[in-house]
Amino acid sequence: MDDIPLSFLLIALALILIVSGFFAIAETSMMAINRYRLKHLAQGGNRGAKLTLHLLEKTDRLLGVILLGNNLLNAAAAALVTVIVIKLFGDSQLSLTLGTLAVTFLILVFSEVTPKVLGAAYPERIAIPSSFVLTPLLKLFYPVVWFINLFVQSLLWLLRLKPPAHAAALNMEELRTLVLEASHYIPPKHQSIFLNLFELENVTVDDIMIPRNQIEAIDLDAAEEIIREQLATSHHTRLPVYRGRLDNIAGVIHIRHVLHQVRNQEINAEILHEIIREPYFIPAGTSLFSQLQHFQENRHHIGLVVDEYGELLGLVSEEDILEEIVGEFASRPTAHSSIYPQEDGSWLVDGSCTLRDLNRKLKLELPLDGPNTLNGLILEHFEDIPEAGTSFKIAGHLLEIVKTQDRVVKVVRIFPALPAVAP
Repeated sequence: MDDIPLSFLLIALALILIVSGFFAIAETSMMAINRYRLKHLAQGGNRGAKLTLHLLEKTDRLLGVILLGNNLLNAAAAALVTVIVIKLFGDSQLSLTLGTLAVTFLILVFSEVTPKVLGAAYPERIAIPSSFVLTPLLKLFYPVVWFINLFVQSLLWLLRLKPPAHAAALNMEELRTLVLEASHYIPPKHQSIFLNLFELENVTVDDIMIPRNQIEAIDLDAAEEIIREQLATSHHTRLPVYRGRLDNIAGVIHIRHVLHQVRNQEINAEILHEIIREPYFIPAGTSLFSQLQHFQENRHHIGLVVDEYGELLGLVSEEDILEEIVGEFASRPTAHSSIYPQEDGSWLVDGSCTLRDLNRKLKLELPLDGPNTLNGLILEHFEDIPEAGTSFKIAGHLLEIVKTQDRVVKVVRIFPALPAVAP
């Protein structure tokens, strides 16, 4: 060692720190890289991504070769610094202590902290090129890595620990967070559709159904003039039909089939009875995701929601569920709208309007964990039937009772939210 020039030792030390830094940066980037993005690149034919995926399939071997190289080089750096210190200052206790501190500082700055910060910041740019170096190194030092991992696996067995073979799959909430965080890359409309899809399992038909008192249906016992007028003015292509009482549902008719059947004949109850299709009933509490599947499997477009006693609660259509995913269709009829904008910026709202509909159309934040309708929310809030003219706040929104009738809140005025005033 005495014959080796000092300049050569310093160059060797710099090279060792650089190579040690490579192992540190490779380790961090490999652990931080986005596995889903990596799979996408691999499926696209990226050779580096394929090699990286192959290395990550056996994390113990990958970490084995990285840490083997890193620790050997750090030990070599410490030995070189000791030689350099002795060569310059002698082998006194003080000089050796200062040498130890110096090598620790050099390793931390140039071989550990700085490379790992860069690896965490740019994992894809570093991990994929690093795989071309780590793959042959792993093959070269495989016997040593296997021998080390033999002790590692034995220790894990003694501790009764078994690392998972694959990375844990994302659950729904994690997927939702992923979509929210990717807002810069996903168009707002697409992001809204993704988020609505995640909600399908949590939302039930009760939340979006047309309430029983708003169902447009045809009474077969009504006068023929009334039946003809309903068919001529209906905004829907499919209508439930009943006899006498709405609970006595006879079935569903398609307006197109009615026109095809009668042609030049007069429409009457007997002709309608011939083209009635059996009603399709939906148990209350069915999730929208399940119901959408049922609609597809049974080739139905509308269903009648009933409770556990068979009482009719409301009506749900395939279009209602699709609107929960993609938003309201522009072609949807507005003749029976329950939201009426006012000149002062407020809205007059039918008490039977669903809270989900209000939140979606008016950008409100009314609570959805209780009643489904605005009337139900108000009655729960007061625990009584409020009088007309009563004003109150719910979830920060100012509301005013305009009309009550038959123990039901019929019309409510909702005022727009005021901008927050800075203190």
